[in-house]
Amino acid sequence: MEKTAQKDLVFLELRQKLQSGLLFIRSDAVRDDADVRVEGKADSLLSVQTPARSYEVHLPSAVRLEETWSQRSPEQTQHESQFRLRLRVERLTEAPCSVIGQLRVAETYSFLCQSCGSMVLQDRAFGRVLPLPNGNWNALVDDWCCHPDPFANRKLLPRDGDCLLGDTFLLLARDSSCEQTLVREESTLQKASAEHGRSSKRVMVSCRSCSAVLGQEVTAEVLKIYITEILVKPREDGKCDLTRLSLVSQPNSERQRFLERTLASRLVELSSAQNTFRFSIQNPDDRAVILLWLLNTDTLVASFPGGDSFISADKDHPGEHQSCRAAQAVKVLYILCSDSKLQDVVDVWEKDIGVHPLPLPQSSCEELQKLLMSSTSRLPTFLRFMKSYQVAYMTM
Repeated sequence: MEKTAQKDLVFLELRQKLQSGLLFIRSDAVRDDADVRVEGKADSLLSVQTPARSYEVHLPSAVRLEETWSQRSPEQTQHESQFRLRLRVERLTEAPCSVIGQLRVAETYSFLCQSCGSMVLQDRAFGRVLPLPNGNWNALVDDWCCHPDPFANRKLLPRDGDCLLGDTFLLLARDSSCEQTLVREESTLQKASAEHGRSSKRVMVSCRSCSAVLGQEVTAEVLKIYITEILVKPREDGKCDLTRLSLVSQPNSERQRFLERTLASRLVELSSAQNTFRFSIQNPDDRAVILLWLLNTDTLVASFPGGDSFISADKDHPGEHQSCRAAQAVKVLYILCSDSKLQDVVDVWEKDIGVHPLPLPQSSCEELQKLLMSSTSRLPTFLRFMKSYQVAYMTM
């Protein structure tokens, strides 16, 4: 039976654009708000002193604490103490680019399996790196054309030397080296909109070393590789890994951090480029699994655990003193499409062309669901829900 994450002892949320923040301290950490002292120190350090121990949060250099005061709200229970913070933000912290935001023409890259670090595509140099149309482009064709759809039943495919960028995947031409690094496996595809339960075949592509699914074949010559399953490394700069993770097999917690960073960065890029904030996470069968509503992209979060935490406490300072570094994060609302009680909301989203589809492998959909639920369970009680939606944070 899977262990449920325990609510964090101390949770901090800062909004850089609003230059404000909230600090929550669980009641078993402090009995009286007067016993808590929150102050800003040199080098953008935020200090929280309680009778039992002290906590320090390292903020970005351009963010400093100006003022703090205790606040009790009607919806707040006796389970947490709440403090409002006023900040001084000299400049906003920039969000990191995803792999898709960093691939360049005439650069040489190697692609590795994120699960085991094995090389799957080596020394790929691209003559063209081009974005694909967004997921709803075919729904708008009638507004562009005064004659029958010229794109009907036609796929946009890369030529040799091309890299086509989807929202969560890359389209690449297959070469002879793929026979040594990748494995093909046929499976049955059951489309969500298929008539009379009609199914078709698809060919999945897996890492030969560890059998992790990396993507699928679009045609015999074209591969669709998901950015949640690969590491990308420029050849000429061995110390620069675009994914910011080491190229070795990672424990499960590191896999979750990789998935979280990859998707959070991509949500920020898509919201900025396309002015879209609602996303439908879909599995390879085109079935919606999770509905995501992106709220804030300027958030900094930090926490100290009652169990797991957003940011692990500093192992060099156990006991009475703990410290951590505030992390950039996005705040999202989400609905699990498997919840039958919210089917009305799911139906409305599925009919709205303003909702942006984001395809992911089935395993990544399941991992993301666990990640979001774990984030929600660690939040202060009254922050976990917003009407029908659950609240979560994804760090970058």
